[in-house]
Amino acid sequence: MLERDFQASVIKELKARFPECIILKNDPSYKQGIPDLIILLEDRWATLECKKSRRSAHQPNQDYYVDLMNEMSFSSFLYPENRQEVLDDLERFFKEI
Repeated sequence: MLERDFQASVIKELKARFPECIILKNDPSYKQGIPDLIILLEDRWATLECKKSRRSAHQPNQDYYVDLMNEMSFSSFLYPENRQEVLDDLERFFKEI
């Protein structure tokens, strides 16, 4: 599966789980390392960096920004191998509203 196909399936699942959310795709050429997706729901936000597999290479600064944004709110790397776990964690995070 290509990363863009995985990301599209993640967006579809996010919309199903959180119908009221706003999902924004970031421009990778604007600021290198910023996670792929921003999810806004009520007064909460989260970011996800989609990878096609656990073994996929990380670009420079991706780990930095995922860690930084996770300290601010919720952020994670997401790949098929951890998809259910991360999306369940995200759902618990959003339910704390």
